Amino acid sequence: MKKWLSALFAAVLVLALAACGSNDNAEGSKEGKTTKLVVGASNVPHAEILEQAKPILKKKGIDLKIVKFQDYILPNKALADKEIDANYFQHIPYLESQKKEYGYDFVNAGGIHIEPIGIYSKKHKSLEELPKGATIIMSNSVADHGRILSMLEEKGLIKLREGVDKTKATVKDIVENPKKLKFKADVDAGLLPQIYKNNEGDAVVINANYALDAGLDPAKDPIAVESPKNNPYVNIIAVRKGDENRKEIKTLVEVLQSKEIQNFIKEKYKGAVIPAAQK
Repeated sequence: MKKWLSALFAAVLVLALAACGSNDNAEGSKEGKTTKLVVGASNVPHAEILEQAKPILKKKGIDLKIVKFQDYILPNKALADKEIDANYFQHIPYLESQKKEYGYDFVNAGGIHIEPIGIYSKKHKSLEELPKGATIIMSNSVADHGRILSMLEEKGLIKLREGVDKTKATVKDIVENPKKLKFKADVDAGLLPQIYKNNEGDAVVINANYALDAGLDPAKDPIAVESPKNNPYVNIIAVRKGDENRKEIKTLVEVLQSKEIQNFIKEKYKGAVIPAAQK
């Protein structure tokens, strides 16, 4: 009888331990479903928008890690070197120019928002007030020159060569310049807010993300802002070719394009940043 009870106890103990092991494995498996996703981003507004999406992604099993960058070169280099899974800082024309220059095999996984570029001046209250020979300072990012020159053409200050692709236009494509405006285009984009604050030049063209990061209001402070209508400069999630089909990347884009995040963009930035889905 004692031997039978001992055997029964041993069997029960084995089953209990096995059940415990099954539960541990189940929990470990459940935890293992959380996927780490590393995304490179500019400080403002990109990283802020990603922070807002973080808890939503967590519920969907994605642990988002945000790596912040201060310039426009390193995020694509980090993506190419597989240090990050995606980046969120650039618009489509810039991505295309980077692919052409560096041979990156990147694709656009989805558009999120637009940052209308602004022209700032401490010396003049409007573009019409710019004097003859005025100096306009803009970044050394050639991909932004077309949008700046298109805005100046729209305002009647210059005329571009007929038939030129407006997203690729350069100063060399100017055929009419009645005010003989001068263009300084050798400045890193991140330095433009300080140049404006130092009152250099007659006008400074600043991307909204750098303006926001410097405490400027891109909706109110500029003397001119480009129109968001039919604007091709949508900021995107960029990934290595093939990764656009990864479940985590698709989920990231879906969350960033969701009504909740798009409404956050509208309320937070009040026109300085415009949701791509609601432009």
